[in-house]
Parts: sequence; structure tokens; C-alpha cells
Amino acid sequence: MKKLLLIAVFLVSGATAFAQNNKPTLEKKGDIIEATYFHTNGTIAQTGFFTLEGKLQGEWKSYDANGKKVAVGNYENGQKVGKWFFWNTNSLSEVDYDGSKIKNVNKWQRTSTVVSNK
Repeated sequence: MKKLLLIAVFLVSGATAFAQNNKPTLEKKGDIIEATYFHTNGTIAQTGFFTLEGKLQGEWKSYDANGKKVAVGNYENGQKVGKWFFWNTNSLSEVDYDGSKIKNVNKWQRTSTVVSNK
């Protein structure tokens, strides 16, 4: 009976520890908040920053559940700005934003390694 109870406590505490790893981390750094979000398997899903008012700010990166980068771009006061890059299995897309509006899109097929997503 004691062994069964110890095993149950171990399983519950292990599951609780794993679940806590999936909660986002938020850390205030001066006048911005650094955020990290996680996939259910514990790998990083997104990293980026918020203003103290809660608006997206600065560089944000997104990763798939295997840890490969799938997107990177910048926000300015909650608006998408500048060049954003999106990787998928066979291509790289470059999207130019101005105030969250798309200005231009370029797409390259993955026939050679020009830009790595690592």
C-alpha cells in the first residue's frame, strides 16, 4: 500500500512539474516585459516582448514543436513592421509590413540553403 501511495504521489508531482513548464514566463525588464510561451511538449513556442500597456513590441520569434524556427518579425507599439520571415518545409517567405499592412511579399523555394532557420 505504501509503495502504491508513493508511486501515485510521484506521478502526480511529475505531471504537475511538467504542466508548470507549459505556462508562459513573463519577466519585467525595465519598461518592457519579456515573454516566453511553450508548446504542450515543453519546447518554446514563441518569444518576444510587450510594453507595460500590453502591446506587442520588438522582435518576436515562433518555433514549431520540434524547436525549428518558423517565423521571426518585429512589432512597434502593437503593429507589425518591417521584414518578417516565415519558414516552412519547402520555402521561405519574406513579408514587408507597415502598420500591420502587407506592403510586399517575396517567396523562395528551398532548392539551396540561402537563409537558415536555425
